[in-house]
Amino acid sequence: MRIPGSGKLKRIARRVRNRIAPPGLILMYHRVTEIESDPWKLCVSPAYFAEHLQVLQKLGCAVRLQQLNQTLKNGKRPHRQVVITFDDGYTDNLYNAKPLLEQYEIPATIFLTTGYMQQKREFWSDELERILLQPGTLPEVLSLNINGTSYEWKLDATANDSEKSNNLDLLHANERYSLYYSLYELLYPLSAQERSHLLDQLLLWANKKPELRLTHRMMTMKELSSLQPGNIIEIGGHTVTHPFLATISPEQQLHEIQENKIQLEEIFGQTIESFAYPHGNYNSETSDLVRQAGFTCACTTNANIVGKNSDRFQLPRFAVENCNGEEFAKQLSKWFLD
Repeated sequence: MRIPGSGKLKRIARRVRNRIAPPGLILMYHRVTEIESDPWKLCVSPAYFAEHLQVLQKLGCAVRLQQLNQTLKNGKRPHRQVVITFDDGYTDNLYNAKPLLEQYEIPATIFLTTGYMQQKREFWSDELERILLQPGTLPEVLSLNINGTSYEWKLDATANDSEKSNNLDLLHANERYSLYYSLYELLYPLSAQERSHLLDQLLLWANKKPELRLTHRMMTMKELSSLQPGNIIEIGGHTVTHPFLATISPEQQLHEIQENKIQLEEIFGQTIESFAYPHGNYNSETSDLVRQAGFTCACTTNANIVGKNSDRFQLPRFAVENCNGEEFAKQLSKWFLD
């Protein structure tokens, strides 16, 4: 597949290669797709992702996460090593990202959340987005009791009729998005059961039913076999239910971490060594539990380079936004030089 402007991308990649500094980088993606509403900017279009891979291919610096991990374990500097990672396990990782990774021969680690792969409902934040941010009229008043505290929000006609936009700065000015972010902050510390109960109340309030959109579902157990872990795809753990680990007890944390590892090893028939903290939420105890469960490295969401002395259980990652190859190359150069 020829990408428009590929000659310019090659020149940019060459300049970046000449300027690159010794540290390593881990890049964090979530989804390779295009959807109307993306409140957390998790999506990169397939066309732009292809451009990102072309830049990395020209740089010749993409490696597997475990290769970088081994470099650090050996006490060496991860010179110009760049790792691609995906969090969660959305189906577009399989159908959109994997073919492009294979085309450009760029490896990637996909961190899988096993609990959502057998469910008939969407990931809770996606369900919240479907309730609040999709077209349709909502009741003007929402009243909820959350953890013994009563809350009430009012939506005016403008909020119900306003046009959607994927610009996060503009979204905050919209009442629906303000409500979305407010509810997200209130729901995330709750247990999965409490959160599900409140989502049921929201569905009833909005006169909607549970749904599993094709655009928002996780890979099923059957689809996982198509990932074919090997030279291109590496599998990593990402807990069972994607909780904020630091908000739950050590016993619950260990169950989430260990059970996820066991399930993935049963599915793929191989040892799973890499882990990523859901939401980037963890504490020192969490890191110890990840090590105790048998993982050999873990990724955070802290934006930083990977150096010789980086903690292998607190590896930093840079979140990649939906940008073209030229902007991606500039961002790579900035990350390395910063």
